[in-house]
Amino acid sequence: MDQNKALVVFQDRKIRRVWHHEEWHFSVIDIVQALTDSTNPRNYWSMLKQRELGHGIELSTCCVQLKILSADGKAYETDCANTQSLFRIIQSIPSRKAEPFKRWLAKVGYERVQEIENPELAQDRMKELYEQKGYSNSWIDKRLRGIAVRQDLTDEWKKRGIDSQHDFSILTAEISKASFGLTPAAYK
Repeated sequence: MDQNKALVVFQDRKIRRVWHHEEWHFSVIDIVQALTDSTNPRNYWSMLKQRELGHGIELSTCCVQLKILSADGKAYETDCANTQSLFRIIQSIPSRKAEPFKRWLAKVGYERVQEIENPELAQDRMKELYEQKGYSNSWIDKRLRGIAVRQDLTDEWKKRGIDSQHDFSILTAEISKASFGLTPAAYK
């Protein structure tokens, strides 16, 4: 993989990442350093795991050991976490730099609870996100109709005993191609 694609920058800090099991996994040490300004992020991470373990929370289970490039150009086994696990780890970091993430997570959690009570809010949120990304209202309307049609079709397929993820991806590709002229793979 191209090294440039394996790095992201957060507040002028390089965060190493690696593609694993169809998702990005980020170096926990890099995240800890970015959020704490610790001079020894490895030690900070170790102490954080110990502290949380004392409260019955094992942060190590959020991580996988993956080989990731180091500054010396060699790949070493490093604690890495996917986005969901990183959010959990960030919740345990007592740092003012982590606070905006914690507030955002609380906000998103509250919004999801509201959407459970009123599912139309989820559709409104989706439309707003597509608008922010610059999609036209016509495209957004087609997308929402496509989602509804796909849901009806997948429900019908489930009733008829189809449960293979491969079959569902074929269906999605066909709907997308018919609606937009491109398959999801072509969009990517």
